[in-house]
Amino acid sequence: MVKISPSILSSDYGKLALELKRMQDCGADMLHIDVMDGHFVPNLTLGAPIVKCIRKASSLPFDVHLMISDPYRYIPDFASAGADIITFHYESDSDVDATVDLIHSLGKKAGLAVKPKTDISVVYPYLDRLDMVLVMTVEPGFGGQSFMQDMMPKVADIRQRKPEIDIQVDGGINADTISVAAQAGANVFVSGNAIFSSPDAEATIRDFKAKAEG
Repeated sequence: MVKISPSILSSDYGKLALELKRMQDCGADMLHIDVMDGHFVPNLTLGAPIVKCIRKASSLPFDVHLMISDPYRYIPDFASAGADIITFHYESDSDVDATVDLIHSLGKKAGLAVKPKTDISVVYPYLDRLDMVLVMTVEPGFGGQSFMQDMMPKVADIRQRKPEIDIQVDGGINADTISVAAQAGANVFVSGNAIFSSPDAEATIRDFKAKAEG
């Protein structure tokens, strides 16, 4: 099933509640929330208290992407704040098995992300326990980067190994690149600038879904 997850990193934070409602009204399937600690990636965004506040503004699933060094420590905070899917990085300092166990114990879905330079084989041991694999199609940390098409073999590999799993791509997803990612096997698409800056976000999301399904 194709799912569109607009990244709130590209929203207008001055009217964030309205932006979330706009995405819901425009047909988004979930909301992608990038959490950066200024250490694991060279940028700072938001923490669990903000997630808790904006939880009241939308009934869409919160797709929380932890780009932080020690995700295990903060999983309970984000779970209680209202996250529905919690994705953390293989490259982080936290033990993968323990972190997945903790996420599931709190009733949330667990995702594992890999940076562009990380070999996709690191995900193999955990596939049977994951709800989603996130293949980064840019270097994590900043929005507005160009899509890395050479990441598509990673997507195809996971789709072949685990046909039923959600495979998310994040970075540079727009009207041109979404078809490429879908053909490789991705079904969950994070997009920031292309949706939030669109003069007609509803039409953009509808177009994205049509191209991904096509």
